[in-house]
Amino acid sequence: MSEGSGFTSMAGARAEGDAPEIGVGMLGYAFMGKAHSHAMLNIAHMMYPPPAVPRLVGIAGRDEQAVAEAARRYGYSGYYTDWRAMLDNDDIQLFDNGGPNDTHAEPCIVAAEHGKHILCEKPLARTADEAQAMLEAVQKAGVKNLVAFNYRFVPAIRQIRKLVDSGLLGQIYHFRAVYLQEWVMAHYDLPMIWRLQKSAAGSGALGDLGAHIIDLGRYLVGEVKSVAGTTRTFIEERPQDDGTMGKVDVDDAFTALLEFDNGALGTVEASRFAAGRKNGLRLEINAEKASIVFNLERLNELEIFWVGDEPEEAQGFRNVLVSEPSHPWWENWWPQGHIIGWEHTFVHEITHLLDCIVNDSAVSPIGADFVDGYRNAVICDAILEAAASRRQVDCVYAA
Repeated sequence: MSEGSGFTSMAGARAEGDAPEIGVGMLGYAFMGKAHSHAMLNIAHMMYPPPAVPRLVGIAGRDEQAVAEAARRYGYSGYYTDWRAMLDNDDIQLFDNGGPNDTHAEPCIVAAEHGKHILCEKPLARTADEAQAMLEAVQKAGVKNLVAFNYRFVPAIRQIRKLVDSGLLGQIYHFRAVYLQEWVMAHYDLPMIWRLQKSAAGSGALGDLGAHIIDLGRYLVGEVKSVAGTTRTFIEERPQDDGTMGKVDVDDAFTALLEFDNGALGTVEASRFAAGRKNGLRLEINAEKASIVFNLERLNELEIFWVGDEPEEAQGFRNVLVSEPSHPWWENWWPQGHIIGWEHTFVHEITHLLDCIVNDSAVSPIGADFVDGYRNAVICDAILEAAASRRQVDCVYAA
């Protein structure tokens, strides 16, 4: 189902015939496993008529008791403690990888070799080399692939992209974005977890948060040509399960300058040490004919300033509520002004992937495919290189 097709009144919507079923195998049952499963259970109800109906075939995880409980809770037909055994199940056509970063590459590559379509959580991989191997696997297999940069599926973000594509903004001069959280600060007494270890995560705030805003920069402005940046680790040791102290070898925060191919300048910053910020993503675009501001914590709104739109003494930013039936995806939800939330982005995202599978259409540019995920990883690696060398680094893409 495309974002612009269909009904303005959900109450009167009727589908002709039955939507096909697509069997889903999920790796991971925690945060993203819950978010993706919740979305799949809502697609047939709200994205009507759905392009396909997800059938929750299997879910995999290492802890048998926990994964069995997740299967019961989310409604999966079965569970596995070995993801390879799950991928051997021919009833699964779509592999959803919601595991930690160090479990992205191998399972996705094996899934591609099994002919499964793939949805992989972000960042696609720990390094650009790892991401390139994943990209080559899905290209060789010819399977649909999507990286879960779900903020592309916020209606307000999609509306910005439409304004960019329309040419109404004119030349884009600046992109600036911050993504701030606080949950690893000292007062939380957080022990060592996988997100603080390079071997598992690849990077810290950069891959966890920065990858999102880097993707939004590429999505809304264009390709990144070069970067400069710096990183910082504020707490260098954390207590481990065995009572010893382990070394934190990823960044707690980073700041980077981006140079876009089209001449625009960008700044991106992410930190997990921003007191009071729970999930604070904010971006701004300054262009020839307008400036636009988006705040994730007010995700149904945009602030827009149009150059010369009114007499000078009356000019200012306008608040626009993105909830009209003509706005992206809103035909599937509620009457105007009845806002939606963060969880709905996954409904839009997975519906888009199902539509691409059923109708053999391209995942990108609406969604982020593995090319986007690979290029994002190149930029992240370049930022780390720039921080280590204290110089500007060109982004060189092999694909």
